[in-house]
Parts: sequence; structure tokens; C-alpha cells
Amino acid sequence: MTQTTRRDFLKQGARLAALMGLGSSAAARLAEALEELSLGAAPVLWLQGLSCSGCSVSFLNSGSPAPAEVLTQYITLLFHSTLSTATGDMCMEIVNTAVKEGGFYLAVEGAIPAGMPEACLMNHEPMSKIVARAARSATAVLAVGSCAAVGGIPAAEGNPTGAVSLPEFLEKERINKPVIRLPGCPCHPDWLVGTLAHVLKFGLPELDTMQRPVMFYGRTIHDQCPRFADYEREHFAKHFSDEGCLFELGCLGPNTHADCALRHWNTGANTCIKAGAPCIGCASDRFARDKAFPFYRKSESVSREDSKR
Repeated sequence: MTQTTRRDFLKQGARLAALMGLGSSAAARLAEALEELSLGAAPVLWLQGLSCSGCSVSFLNSGSPAPAEVLTQYITLLFHSTLSTATGDMCMEIVNTAVKEGGFYLAVEGAIPAGMPEACLMNHEPMSKIVARAARSATAVLAVGSCAAVGGIPAAEGNPTGAVSLPEFLEKERINKPVIRLPGCPCHPDWLVGTLAHVLKFGLPELDTMQRPVMFYGRTIHDQCPRFADYEREHFAKHFSDEGCLFELGCLGPNTHADCALRHWNTGANTCIKAGAPCIGCASDRFARDKAFPFYRKSESVSREDSKR
């Protein structure tokens, strides 16, 4: 196992401070927060509901400053079903012990099948009951990814499971805990690590009306788009991968709040728009919920006024 040094934490802290818009003065405190994570100051219990595990995969595909390394080697990860080598009764013993002791941060990936609890079981117990127990003893709850944050694809109109987002489920269960939504399909690793670091050193981050951290979701992708100048000049792409603004090919960047265009994905390799594909609004609260939600609007007649709605 590679040992993380103080210099590594300072480097990571400086990067997170810049990406979170906190300024250079916050870098040292964020480095301290990451160091505290490594010492177990923020134990994390990660549970999965109805999901494809894409947020977990995204996290494990992250690179320098290696939030995945922080999670798997340094953070006190109490349980994560994808990463766990334990199975069966041993898994449940770990989860039940953590829930009994409390004081952890609960990260939930995936929607909750409220209308069909048997659709998602863990050791023959509905995941909804396990999530409810865990949330009651957690310090705070993080809805990781669009399925947990807003329902996503499992909660699509007409689904037979009655799937709902984690915040909706907690409200119905009358569980009053601080909830932070981190939508995105998948959630970016920095959004999770940055949020945990902020909670440790500065308290709960400023949240918008959707309970999303403003530091990550405060502006639309459209406002930060590298092709924004093309939009202003009405230089629109006619085909995927063409130069020019992708709005007329169905880009939902004007309606989607996230900082993907600045952060990039897969160790900083690329983003949807940079790769020539329009934004499909995966961090939007409407993502996949309604039959009328358009992933692509290529066949529609759209106008610039649509981007303001």
C-alpha cells in the first residue's frame, strides 16, 4: 500500500479548494480534513439500492489526487457491498454493528423501491428497512448519484417498483437528518470527497433549494461550457462531433446545474460536450423521471428561447 504523505494531502487540498471555489486560504484546512479522513474521523457506511453501481465505478476510476485511494486505503469505509470481501452474515454483522454504534456518514447509491420492498434485499431484509435504520443513527446522509438524489432511471414514470429518491423516502419515514444530494449519472468523485472534507472542516456546505452543494451545482453547464462562444455567435453543430454549439442537437446544458465542464471525468480525460456529445442532463432533477424528458432532441424544432426555460 502506498503511503500518503503530508505533501500529498496539501496537494489534494489545494486542488479541492480551487475546484470548490474556496480560495487558497482554505487549502490547508482541506488538507487537514483529508488527513482526518485518513485517520478515521469520518467513517462512511455505503449502502446500495436500485442502481447500476455506476457511481461506485466512477469513484474507483478516479485519478490524481486519487479520491478513490483516499476511500479504499485511508478513509474508514465501514462497508461497501461492491468493495467488500465479506459476504452473508459477516456483511450484516458489520452493517448492524455500525448502525448500532452510530456516528458515521451514510452514503446511499441508488433509489429506494418504496412500492416493492422485496425488489432490493440484503440478507433477506428489504434494503429500505436497512437504509431507514442506518439513517436514524447517521451523522448526515449523502444521496450519491441521480438515482439516490432524485430517483433517476429506477424511478422513471411507469416503473413497477414505486422507486423514490432517498430524500423522498426519508421524508415519508419521518427521519430528520441533514441530507446532501449529489446528483449525476454517475456522481463525480470530487463531489463526494469534497463534500466530506467540507463537512469535517467547515460544517455543512451551502446548499441550494434542491439540497445540492452550491460549490458544485451553483451554475449551469451551459454557463461554463467551452462552446458557449459558439452559442452566442449562433454557430451550431449539425452533426455529433462537429465544431460548434450542440444545442440544436439536444444539449441540455442550459437546464442542468453541475460543473462537469470544469472538472472533467475519468482522471480528467474528457467530458460529454468536449467529446462532441450533447449534455443529456444526468444531474438534472428531471433526469429520466418523465416519459417526456428528452435525452436527445435532435428531431425536435428547438429555439434559443428553450434554453431559458
